Amino acid sequence: MENIQLDELVITVKRKAVKHIRLSVHPPDGRVTLTVPVAVRFEAARSFAISRLNWIRTQQKKLQARVREVPQQFVEHENHLLWGTPCLLAVRYQDIKPSVVLDGRQIILTVRPGASLEKRAQIMQEWHKSLLHEAVPPLFETWQARLKVQVSGYSLQQMKTRWGTCNYRTGHIRLNTELAKKPRPLLEYVVVHELAHLIEPSHNARFVAVMDAHYPGWRNAHAELNAPALAVGAWKE
Repeated sequence: MENIQLDELVITVKRKAVKHIRLSVHPPDGRVTLTVPVAVRFEAARSFAISRLNWIRTQQKKLQARVREVPQQFVEHENHLLWGTPCLLAVRYQDIKPSVVLDGRQIILTVRPGASLEKRAQIMQEWHKSLLHEAVPPLFETWQARLKVQVSGYSLQQMKTRWGTCNYRTGHIRLNTELAKKPRPLLEYVVVHELAHLIEPSHNARFVAVMDAHYPGWRNAHAELNAPALAVGAWKE
């Protein structure tokens, strides 16, 4: 995979069987990708990126502003997503072991009096991990059999720019804990996506063929998972 370096900005170049160049700025942190036709010269792709540099900066600032507008404080009556469904947070302060339980569409967070924002966030993060540890193994079991692959293990981590990663050589898969906030079918899509990398490590035509054969709706899932990406209009070389 190629990268375009413009000062501190790194743009990931993806070559695909498309007719137009497409530049996208992705939430949550403003990651930039440039999708280009296979035959487009690197210099032409770089020139296009340079010509849209002001647009990129503008969209990144918009994303930063969005993050600042709705920072989660983990306080009473705050909305939190769980498997794609908005839930109301209730915070209970008791001098007992911290915990999180789901009661209908209410998430009850119990913390000790005086627990900091960081501590409340950490407890919620660990809860998300526990939910994923319940949901992920059955998906691996199902899809390893279908794809005829085998993982050596998996881990969960909060990541800023990726929903999952696969180490093709070691067979280890890492998943983003933020997936607990997404609808369950999107978690399944990410699991299938990463397992498919055990067959083909890159995003080439072979990888697409694997996904098309085993998970035909993957394009819709990919679009939903990464929405709302901010994209500039198409351009022809």
